[in-house]
Parts: sequence; structure tokens; C-alpha cells
Amino acid sequence: MAPITQSRTLLRTCPLCEAVCGLELTLDADDHVTSVRGDRNDPFSQGFLCPKGASFGHLDEDPDRVTEPLIRDRTTDTWRTASWDEAFDYIAERFPAIVAEHGNQSAAAYLGNPNAHTVAGTLYVPILLRALSTRNIYSASTADQMPKQVASGLMFGDPLTVPVPDLDRTDYLLMLGANPLESNGSLCTAPDFPGRLKALRRRGGRFVVVDPRVTRTAKLADEHLFIRPGSDAYLLFGIVHTLFAEQLTDVRVEVTGLDELRAAAAAFDPETVAARTGVPASTIVRLARELAAAPTAAVYARIGTCTAEFGTITQWLVDAVNTLTGNLDSPGGAMFAMAAAGGIPRTRPFRPGRWTSRVRELPEAMGELPVATLADEITTPGDGQIRALVTVAGNPVLSAPSGARLDAAFAQLDFMVSVDRYVNETTRHADVILPPPRPTQSPHYDFALLQFAVRNYARYSRPLVPLGDRPSEPGVLARLAAALTGRPHDGADGVDPLTAVDELVIAGLLHKAGLADRRGELLGENSTEQRIDLMLRLGPYGEWNGGTLNLQVLLDNPHGIDLGPLRPRLPGVLRTATEQVDLAPQPLLDDVARMRDRLDHAAPELVLIGRRQLRSNNSWMHNIAPLVSGSNRCTLQINPADVARLGLGDHAVVKSAAGTLTVPLEPTDAIMPGVVSLPHGWGHVDSAQTVARAHAGVNANVLTDDSVVDVPSGNAVFNGVPVTLSSV
Repeated sequence: MAPITQSRTLLRTCPLCEAVCGLELTLDADDHVTSVRGDRNDPFSQGFLCPKGASFGHLDEDPDRVTEPLIRDRTTDTWRTASWDEAFDYIAERFPAIVAEHGNQSAAAYLGNPNAHTVAGTLYVPILLRALSTRNIYSASTADQMPKQVASGLMFGDPLTVPVPDLDRTDYLLMLGANPLESNGSLCTAPDFPGRLKALRRRGGRFVVVDPRVTRTAKLADEHLFIRPGSDAYLLFGIVHTLFAEQLTDVRVEVTGLDELRAAAAAFDPETVAARTGVPASTIVRLARELAAAPTAAVYARIGTCTAEFGTITQWLVDAVNTLTGNLDSPGGAMFAMAAAGGIPRTRPFRPGRWTSRVRELPEAMGELPVATLADEITTPGDGQIRALVTVAGNPVLSAPSGARLDAAFAQLDFMVSVDRYVNETTRHADVILPPPRPTQSPHYDFALLQFAVRNYARYSRPLVPLGDRPSEPGVLARLAAALTGRPHDGADGVDPLTAVDELVIAGLLHKAGLADRRGELLGENSTEQRIDLMLRLGPYGEWNGGTLNLQVLLDNPHGIDLGPLRPRLPGVLRTATEQVDLAPQPLLDDVARMRDRLDHAAPELVLIGRRQLRSNNSWMHNIAPLVSGSNRCTLQINPADVARLGLGDHAVVKSAAGTLTVPLEPTDAIMPGVVSLPHGWGHVDSAQTVARAHAGVNANVLTDDSVVDVPSGNAVFNGVPVTLSSV
């Protein structure tokens, strides 16, 4: 190929949040990204671009990123670069020996949020986990959305069958604990979320936000309601109670458990829950009536409600209300996306708690244990104690509860491997760091996020920049899986680990589909692309399933393909034992007793919540200079009345059951009295990232308590944490 001597414009999908926006990148002759624009020809994002996407080039070439494997000398706590072969040899020497001595359960893995945004995270991390052969699997899911997935699994039989609001057609949207104008949406893939909300109002619809803060999203709404953190489940039960009491229900899908749901709601009349939530009883009744009367309506709740004590009950009641008002699986209501390249359909109903953690006996969900107990499993001696850890694109020291405990726990591991682009607060404990390629060097297809899209859509982006002599991210994970088990990882036996993995998966899928003789028809420049082609062909729009879609169609349409609005999918997507929507799953009915008990408890005087920031994404985007200025500040937002009442100055000491921080105050009427807010993901004191360290902030998870979890899902509790404030 002739050398490139001038700039060129290339297309790809932004991998930095859940909005899956199309980007138009200009690269110079040296493969540097010189400009970023929104792709106006993308049928889904239509040119929308946020500050994170605009900074794509800065992230792609961050000078602090790790570019070669690093090996740490534990004696001197210093790093040295190594060749890929040397790094994998070292892993193959150390890791299998630990497992051989202490058993498979002495190994563990932690998966960070960026895995949901990469081809490698979806297709090759499962291979890595199978190589580990351990039940000690942890991820950011149990610090984020696990309550939604457990609730969906119990109601619909599959935790990936998650209804999303049909934003483009709804007449009424009730939003709790979500701030998509800053997060760009979550478990609701919707590029230009602000534009879609404005369009809702322009067509005469109504938009109501329930949140302890007047967020940017709340400012756009027709109505904002303050609510005490952690009480969303009470509010929703008050709405359910009213729908039954006033005979406003209009169930249009086949369900079980209607009477059991009515009985569970009996104790939560509007007057009773008003005292708990701070939302007047008359307002709760009005919300129920408005949802029932609207031509179409949807309730949507996100991380503020998931990361609370009753997170799973809240997510259950969200879709119970959608069902009771006739809006589940109906245009303009809450509907199920139909992704072009989904996974293998579940054959058995979802069941959480198939095993429990060793120390605290917390339940498994979706094959994972709660990250809130990871430190326990490392520090508690005994059979099955974690001694070796693999992390992939994660920084739980900053993003998991009781971060200081995790920091100390990681320091006592016998061996740790991290696949990561940075030396950060977590990976600084690793013995080996294996860096992934730059984003421009990787392919992109949103397997996970398009399962939650508000419109059916598909887009594939090939790598824009050659890999050179380094392995791809799939290659890194495939070689790592081999090294962890002591198998040849370098192809010296004539078998490339990546090709071997892909051929095994392809053969298995073809055999299951009865198409073993069609292997030669698969398209792609490598085995990874052939796997993507196979998934597209077997998908609901695929040419081997009565449609026309394959990889070549996406390559021929680099701006993406609009596959149409959401359409009704029940009962086809249900995997419950009855093949009906379960409105009263027993594990959730059992947990309602905890809610009733809390009605008699006095609310704490002051509680802590987190908050989203537009130019941030958890802990991994604070090393980009344009993104750590302006409103992206690590301050404690507090109502001025609380500042005066407590006699505070510019800073305060914040204390919880888990820890203590000294923080700068940001007085604002945008937060309700009795509530304070710290942003998530800061505290880069021990980071090798230059910009992040210069804007370190404080780690809010010094204050969160890993002993408190949402019981059905094991999810960490970050919102509604009792705290006290005092002068510095």
C-alpha cells in the first residue's frame, strides 16, 4: 500500500459513552486526529456531538497512555517496559502456578465499564473468563445497572430483555434518577437525548423529572419534583397503589401476579409514602392519573435509582407501572429493541443466586458476584481466598464502594494482571500491564448498547490506523487467556490463539444453526470480522434468517443503517416459565418487607448522592485537558440553608460510617436541603496520569460503605449514604 501523504476524512462510531454517535474524523499523514465532527449522515445520531466525542483525538493519543507492556518490580515498586512475548511468558510462569497451588477459586477477574464499548470486550472477554474457570467474577455492573437487569430477568425471563422508553413517539415521560443531558443516556441508547426531549415537548408531550437535584435535564422538563434520595421505590409504590385504588389499570399484555402486586402495594398509599419521599400525596395521585390518562406514556429510571438500597424493587416497579398503564411493549411506551447482532437466545428462565460469595454469602447475578465484597474475598484467609486477579479496563479503587479497602486489598495480592491503557489507582498494583491499541486502531460495533436503543440501527467501523507490530485487543485477550492456563500463547506450536478461539466459536455457532457447510461464505479481513458477519447473518435482519443484512451491507453503508422504529415483541422475547410477564416475582415480593420496615425509621439528617458530569465518564476521562475545566469540578454541592445551619465555610469535613474527606463546598439552590452531592470517579492522587493528578479531586467512594447493598441484586449503594458535615 502506498504511503499516505495527505489528510483524509474517515468515519467511525464514538466509543466513549452509550449514545453511539457517528463521528467524522480528519487524520493527517501521520495518523493523528486533527479534527472531530458529528456525522450528519448517520441516520441515528444525525450529527450530534458532545464534548467527550469532540475530545476523541486527545484520548486516542493521550501521551500518558501505556503503549508497551509493563512489568513491575515489587522490590523497588518501579516499572520497566517489556516485549509482548516477555510479558506473556511472565504471566504464564506466575499465574498458573498460583492456581495450581490454591485452586481455581483463588483467581478472580474484574471488568470495567469500557468493556461494554468495545468489540473485544463483548467477543473475547468471555473467552478470558472461561480460561480462569472461577466463580470470582466482578464488574462495574454491580456498581451500576445490575438492579435493572435482575428486575428484567425476573419479570421477562432474560436480564438482557430491558424495555426502553420509546422517546420519539411518547406523549408523557416520567424520569427518575436520570440525567441524560449530562450522561447522554444509560440503558437507553439515544444519541442527542436533549434533542429528543425537546422534540417531545414540541409535539405537545409532557416531561416530568424526579430528582434530589435540579439537574440540567430537570431544567428542560415541564416539571421537576424533589425527592429524598433512596425513596423512589416508595413513590412508585404510591403510584401503583393509586392505579389500583382508582381502577386506572389497563393491562394489555399477558401477565401473572396482578393480585400479588396489588396486595404488595396496599401498605404504600400516597399519604404514607409522602412522609418518606417528601413528595406530596396529592402530587403522587396526580402522577398516577396523568400516566393513566396520557395517550402514550413511559417511566424511565436510571443510575440514581439503581444505586440505592431498594434499587431492584424500584426497577421492578418502573415496568410494573408501564404495564399497568397499558404502555409496555406499545408504541410510545416502554419497548424492546431488536438488535441486528444479538447473543444466543436464553433457553431457561433467569435465576439469580445460583451461588453466593464465600465470605458474606452475597448472591450471584448473571454469573457475577457483587463488587462490594471483592475486598472481603481478597483479605479473608481460608479456602478460596483470592490471590491472583485480572482486571480489564477497570479502576475499582475509584469506582467501587470503600475504595480505600480495595486499594489495601490489591496490595496484598500474590499476582495481578491488568489490560489497561493507564497506570491508575488500580493498575498501579498490577505485576503486568498489557495495553490495548488506540481506539483508532480497533474495530467498533456496539453489540451491548444497541440492545437498549430507542430505534433499531446498526453500524460497523473498521480500524482507521494500522496496528503495526503490536497485537490487536482481541489478540491480547486471546493470548492472555492462553497464558493464564499455561498453554502456548505465541503461536510457537503453529496455532495462533486468536484464530483458534474464533474458529472454535464460528464452528459452534454454525453447527447449532445447522449451517456447518456455509463456513466458506463468511466475509471479513480477519476472523474477528468473520464472527461479526456470522452474527449479523444469523440475526433478526440477517440473510441467513430471511433478511438481507451481513457485514458487507454495513461496509457499504459506513454511516450506519436505520432498521426502523421499535416494534412490539411480546410474547416472543419472554423467557419466563409461564411465557407471560411476571408482575410479582417472589424474590422481589420477599424484599418488600424491608421497605415496610423502613417506613418506621427516621430519615437521616443529611445524606450523600453522586452526580454525573457532561465532560466525564466514570474515572477514565479525567486525563484529557479540555474535559477537566469549567463545570467539571470535584466539589460538594450543598444547599445554602445547610451551609448556614451548620456554620460552614468554603470547605467541610464529610464523615460517613466508611470514611472521612475534606472537600470544597459549592452552595447551590439546585440541591434540596438535607442532601449533598459529590461527583463520581475523582481522587487521582496515586495516578501516573499527569492531567488527572493535577486535578485530583477526592474519591467519593471513601465515604460509601461496601457493607450496604441492594439485597436482591447485590448492587452497591452510592445514593442516600448518611453523612455528617463539620467545619475544617
